[in-house]
This record gives sequence, C-alpha cells and structure tokens, in this order.
Amino acid sequence: MPTLILLTLSNLFMTAAWYWHLKGGPEVANARPLGWVILISWLLAGIEYSLAVPANRIGYASGWSAGQLKIVQEAIALTVFGLFMVFVLGEAATWRHAAAFCCIMAAVAFLFVGK
Repeated sequence: MPTLILLTLSNLFMTAAWYWHLKGGPEVANARPLGWVILISWLLAGIEYSLAVPANRIGYASGWSAGQLKIVQEAIALTVFGLFMVFVLGEAATWRHAAAFCCIMAAVAFLFVGK
C-alpha cells in the first residue's frame, strides 16, 4: 500500500511538472516565459523524484518485480493524467481514452496474474 500511495503522489507532481503550463490554451501557454516554466517544472519534478524512488524501493523490497512496478506506475500515470486533462486543462475524455486505459489495465493484470 505505501508503494501505491507514493507512486500516486509522485505522479501528481510529475503530471503537474509536465503539463501545468498548458492551462489556458496555446496563447496563454506561449506567453509564459520558457525559462520560468522549465525552472518551476524542475522543482516539481524534484518532489516527484523524492517520492518515486522510495516507492520503487519499498515495492521491490516487498516482492514486486521491476516490470510490475513500471506497469503500475504507468497505469497510475494515465489515471492521474486523465483526471488532470479533464479537470485542469478542460479537455474532453473520449471512448478512445477509455479504450487505451482498458488496454493498460489489461497489461497490469497480465503482469500480476499468478504472482
């Protein structure tokens, strides 16, 4: 459970680091000075890193394989991004988003079956 919580928190920061500056549309995003965007994003990514590394160490020590840790991280990342895309950036989710998400969830299931 600590692994999932830390991975979720780390993905919240990483999604913010990569996409916060797009809020407001292309005109608003392009008006933000790139140097400041990079600096703020790096600061957010530093927090993400300080959560992701312990999450992976805890998970690995608990018996998860590296592949399981990665696929779970991807599933969490897509979940967090989907929510960010809809609620922060105001973009619509489509059936294609749902289908892609189901494929990733199937990949998670494949790596955990029989474990």
